Amino acid sequence: MPQAHSYYCDGEWVDSDSGETFAVRNPANPDDVVAEFPKVTVEETERAIEAAVDAQEAWASTPGPERGAVLRRAAALLDERSEAVTETLTREEGKALPEARGEVGRAVDILYYYAEKARDLGGDVKASSSAETTLRTSVEPLGTVGLITPWNYPIAIPTWKLAPALAAGNTVVLKPASMAPTVARELTDCLAEAGLPDGVLNVLTGSGSVVGSTITEHEDVDAVSFTGSSSVGSQVGETAAATGKRVQLEMGGKNPTAVMPSADPAEAARIVADGAFGVTGQACTATSRAIVHTDVYDEFVDALVEEAESKELGPGLDGYGMGPQVSADERESTLDYVEVGESEGATLETGGGVPAEPRHETGHYVEPTVFSDVDSEMRIAQEEIFGPVVGVIPVGSFEEAVDVANDTEFGLAASVVTDSLGEAERFGDRVDAGVIKVNEKTTGLELHVPFGGMKASSSETYREQGDAGLDFYTTTKTRYINY
Repeated sequence: MPQAHSYYCDGEWVDSDSGETFAVRNPANPDDVVAEFPKVTVEETERAIEAAVDAQEAWASTPGPERGAVLRRAAALLDERSEAVTETLTREEGKALPEARGEVGRAVDILYYYAEKARDLGGDVKASSSAETTLRTSVEPLGTVGLITPWNYPIAIPTWKLAPALAAGNTVVLKPASMAPTVARELTDCLAEAGLPDGVLNVLTGSGSVVGSTITEHEDVDAVSFTGSSSVGSQVGETAAATGKRVQLEMGGKNPTAVMPSADPAEAARIVADGAFGVTGQACTATSRAIVHTDVYDEFVDALVEEAESKELGPGLDGYGMGPQVSADERESTLDYVEVGESEGATLETGGGVPAEPRHETGHYVEPTVFSDVDSEMRIAQEEIFGPVVGVIPVGSFEEAVDVANDTEFGLAASVVTDSLGEAERFGDRVDAGVIKVNEKTTGLELHVPFGGMKASSSETYREQGDAGLDFYTTTKTRYINY
């Protein structure tokens, strides 16, 4: 029997009045029900928001080092349980064990990082133009914040929103994604056992149209941070802004890697394959376009096909390096884009179908897919696919590569593979993306530097992670004291 979970409100796990539940299924074996969670109602969401509001003043007045100590204890608890949480993450989301293990470790590191940052939130002293005036700033929390998080990084993304919010003294209402909420429950247990006061964190499961909309519209929620699709993010942003909330949106991407003539084609293909097929292509920073100079184009395509065909697909818990997509709908969407690419005239070099080994019969698997002869105007070069599909676009110059890289509505991550320092620097200057990499895959982020996109990839309001991650959750007062 799958474990039946409750939702978390005011320090307690509570059964929903609705009596309705939803099942979380293993993408590698959909008959395996990992857990069941309640569909929380509007009224229950409102009670959770009220609990957060009631707890906020006391939490905000708790000294920063004490708030940090709670995060530090939670990090230690999560670290102790990391292998069990890793297996749960793989079972409910589908990614390979090393990928899941890295994600859990990332969550641990984020908690430790913001535990120390909580000591530094006092403000600054500035020199006044008056000899009789002290001039200083103080940093204060916004109040109660709503966090809406996706399924593809179901513990890392909630943690990188939660940790700075809590470190700064805010209370939180969190809605994790319904396809992978179990690890958010594990994170919540660690924070509760670490001494987080009742009401400071509330975790609600259910539909976006009920829970997410209530959080976004509620007058007592001071800010909303959302990560997910561009279509949903735009709706969240409009609704939250209409009620005067501070808004942070991180959304889709159509991330390019440009490969220049000085690059080693085999090494460039490895970089692109890691970015395109890691986490089954289900990352907003995944490489989906390889923009390749004609001088190395044919060699690159051959090497990328070899990389794609070397991937071993199967259940993450059985040790395979690439898992299934998270759901049947996600797989069908990817397969639909394969048909679109073929209909548009791109050449399907490899993949594009469902693997046929016995271990693939029950899961939502898609073969790593490479298209060549892709034109920048094609849908597969413009629209986010969110699966293991990469299109290779030929270009004749560095300048054309930059133009093609910028030729989408998105601007999240971009990379260039080159031995030319000048090309590397010019690429960073001219490409419209929030994350620029040189001789690296587009995926993978350091936790202590800002992360966010441009154009339709982001609200372009506040960055996440690092010191910038605290800016969204705080406001500043300037104090003039004439003595």
